[in-house]
Amino acid sequence: MPIQDPGRYAPDSSYAWLRLAVALLIGTMACVGSWSVVVVLPAMQGEFETMRAGAALPYTCAMIGFGVGNIVMGRIADRYGIMVPIVMGALLLAAGYVAAGMSQSLWQFALAHGLLIGMGSAAGFSPLISDLSHWFRRHRGLAVVFGASGSYLAGVFWPQIITWGMEHHGWRATHFGIAVATLVVMLPLAPFFRRQPAAATMAAAEASSAGARGDLGLSAGQLQLLLCVAGFACCVAMAMPQVHIVAYCADLGYGVARGAEMLSLMMLLGIVSRIGSGFVADRIGGVATLALGSLMQGVALFLYLWFDGLQSLYVVSGIFGLFQGGIVPMYAVITREYLPAKQAGIRIGLVMSMTVLGMAFGGYLSGVIFDYFSSYRMAFLNGLAWNFVNLSVVCWLMMRGRRRTPARAAETAV
Repeated sequence: MPIQDPGRYAPDSSYAWLRLAVALLIGTMACVGSWSVVVVLPAMQGEFETMRAGAALPYTCAMIGFGVGNIVMGRIADRYGIMVPIVMGALLLAAGYVAAGMSQSLWQFALAHGLLIGMGSAAGFSPLISDLSHWFRRHRGLAVVFGASGSYLAGVFWPQIITWGMEHHGWRATHFGIAVATLVVMLPLAPFFRRQPAAATMAAAEASSAGARGDLGLSAGQLQLLLCVAGFACCVAMAMPQVHIVAYCADLGYGVARGAEMLSLMMLLGIVSRIGSGFVADRIGGVATLALGSLMQGVALFLYLWFDGLQSLYVVSGIFGLFQGGIVPMYAVITREYLPAKQAGIRIGLVMSMTVLGMAFGGYLSGVIFDYFSSYRMAFLNGLAWNFVNLSVVCWLMMRGRRRTPARAAETAV
């Protein structure tokens, strides 16, 4: 449905902000798939009698499915609009949680997460972010981080709900309940997203991104590749606390419930970080904001090496959430600043899929390192090394942009 009233449906209009609010609710529901498997990880280890790396396998499968889903759903959104991925996501999530609740082996549980839950959850992430980026110009950074915060709101609420469900009804019934909830909320809201951006809005965005890319001095493919490398590296580092904090607390004797609380605290403060990064990005740009977030994430990972008391872990987990929350949405902001707007769904999906694959690889690798060393200390050091790779790439991009912009301005003046 093309836009007919440019005033009412223009970028940054009241309609755009309403669309953002509904998208945030959709993202919170859909992204349950990123967190439910983290909460049930200790239960899965006992249920299927496997080691820690094996218990982390369903999370890895879910993240792979999520990564592939970001690309597929992004392409569908570019072609048909965001409503279609939302409907598909609701159906895939419902089918996946029913299948997971009925699984009788670790592989069945993992496949349900990889083929259904991960793919379905993707509908609430990069396709929604790319759609929102078309509806905002002045406040695009803020809108993108608000849209991406759905995944973190899911991390705040769902772990507590799932922990309560497991304690009172068991993990299988809890999975059936999640299937019903996703259908009841997502399907009725999907028709709200039928409207698509105006052709004039898309044309203006194409011209703006082409000029910015020229200032950077990189082709679209080169920049896409660098963003994918940076996204993968930062999320390998990010995965250690997010995926293993519940199991880490259980190993230290603090219990699964304390770990779930730390995860929720991490996600809650991550929302604060994401919103703050949106304000910052609208002023200094996505690349500089990403470099700042990467540096701060490295500091938080370093703190985990020195503090493992119950109270100190709450504090460090809160710091980690506050420092790293704004990182992933910045890849979407940078993509919209420098890459073609008409390809936003697929291009944001590609970068986000690499961040998700980084989470999947990092979560599994941390489990392997724990099994080998019987300690998470080396896993935290591994995270620091990957974070340095990310910081190096982002700082290079930032310095390149600053060198070329004055030179281009001089050429234009001549």
